[in-house]
Amino acid sequence: MNIFLYLDKNTWIHRLDPRTKTIAAVVLFLVCLCFNHPLYMGAISLTVIGMAISAKALLNFWRLRFILIFLFFFSTTMWSFFAKGTTPLWSWGFIQVTRESLLYGIAMGFRLDTFVFIGLLFISTTRNEELTNGLIRMGCPYPIAFALSTALRLVPTFASAGATIIQAQVSRGLDLESGSIFSRLKKFIPQAVPLFIYAIRYTNLLAMALESKGFSPGSKRTFYYEPTMCKIDYFIILLLPLVLATTLYLRIVLHLGAVIPNRI
Repeated sequence: MNIFLYLDKNTWIHRLDPRTKTIAAVVLFLVCLCFNHPLYMGAISLTVIGMAISAKALLNFWRLRFILIFLFFFSTTMWSFFAKGTTPLWSWGFIQVTRESLLYGIAMGFRLDTFVFIGLLFISTTRNEELTNGLIRMGCPYPIAFALSTALRLVPTFASAGATIIQAQVSRGLDLESGSIFSRLKKFIPQAVPLFIYAIRYTNLLAMALESKGFSPGSKRTFYYEPTMCKIDYFIILLLPLVLATTLYLRIVLHLGAVIPNRI
């Protein structure tokens, strides 16, 4: 299984400047926070999926399908019980599900999945070094950009180490498939010990490597990759404020896109 989420494709989203993709991701997150109606959130989800199709990044979406389905149903169920509404659908004692809370829960399920969609699309189309360089070009301090880049680089490394540890234990006779979900989770707990030791050892080696090379976060440096803005980048950057302004106008002025108006 390939644990690296970046997909090396030649699509228009891949060719965008990393600054454009970073700003677009932030704007899309804000747009998701403006609506709590399932129709509006569903439309946003489909839009992001359409962008993923054009970027040939649906493979990563499919790989995380079970997590996405779980997040959707978990969020829908939770908010259906805890959000307040005025049109009862079902009640049992002090527990009540209303039409508004159910619709709000579905919208929150779409929102949570859309957040993951946006992040997956960004990671699938942006190399680590592109993200670092883009953040620095946007004025982000180098230590912060380097820390974020290192963290993203360590995620697949630790995931690969965890998969190797589990495969080694399975080859020695460890049964991770039988039993209830709680018993299976209990079997995974001992596997965290060698992974934790590996993480400490790896980060210590990384720190030694940085020190041996005289790493200094405050020094001036040049970059092999130099991003350049194209016409489509400028067009998208000009379009994004209009999208956000239209979203705010629909929600605040026209009072659209909200099942429960006093909730985000």
